[in-house]
Amino acid sequence: MTHGPPREDVPHRKDRLMSIHSLPAGPAIRPPFHVPPSYPVGGIGKVRLISLATALPLAERDTLEPLSRRVALDQKETLYGQDEPAVSVFNVSSGALRLYRILPDGRRQVTGFAFPGDFLGLSLLDRFTVSADALGPVTACRFERLAFMDLLRGQPCLMMHLHEILGHELSRAKDMMMLLGRRTADERIATFLMGLQERYVRIGRSSVTLELPMGRLDIADHLGLTIETVSRTFSRLDRDHCILIVPGGVRLVDHDRLARMSAH
Repeated sequence: MTHGPPREDVPHRKDRLMSIHSLPAGPAIRPPFHVPPSYPVGGIGKVRLISLATALPLAERDTLEPLSRRVALDQKETLYGQDEPAVSVFNVSSGALRLYRILPDGRRQVTGFAFPGDFLGLSLLDRFTVSADALGPVTACRFERLAFMDLLRGQPCLMMHLHEILGHELSRAKDMMMLLGRRTADERIATFLMGLQERYVRIGRSSVTLELPMGRLDIADHLGLTIETVSRTFSRLDRDHCILIVPGGVRLVDHDRLARMSAH
């Protein structure tokens, strides 16, 4: 978290535009930015709305497809806002989102980032505890929550797999609490990059050169550092040949050293 008075670059509840989530559900909220990947099912090519990166068996994706509606966001648009009624569940198809809370004193806490395959809104809370903003163009599947939960009651295997996904999310949150403990800035950045690498491997992206769709300020608010500390730390790790800063991301050069720095 960063300290000081609210900044102009941090959205506030009173002046945030209506989120996509608050709009009525329909066959399509907006035309998609691109057609998602397709693959053959029973010899027929079928366009999929649910991300191929989702950790669900193909048959369970097929079960969910009829309930899904496509939504698309431009950069900085809000998928759903903190404290809005949680009447939808989302599956990210493409792009990345920033998940954050605005604290009572106006500071922003970035709780995490969502990537293709991630489900959002699986908790049983009545309202969203965080906001989700697009870091660039994003497409996602939207499910009406009551219909989604009704389907789960008759699909115990699907429910079990979603519980496993939610368990991974809780584990990540626990790791984040440990990360914000007594760790140096170098260790926090190394842990962040190694964790991002693991997530990219799961969704089939490059595990050497890591795209960083989030800015230095987002990383700072996520790791409990200042933006100046984050920038200095990236520069130092680059000079020490641990990483190589490249346009749009970083390349992991000394993987073993980063792994040692990020070890709990």
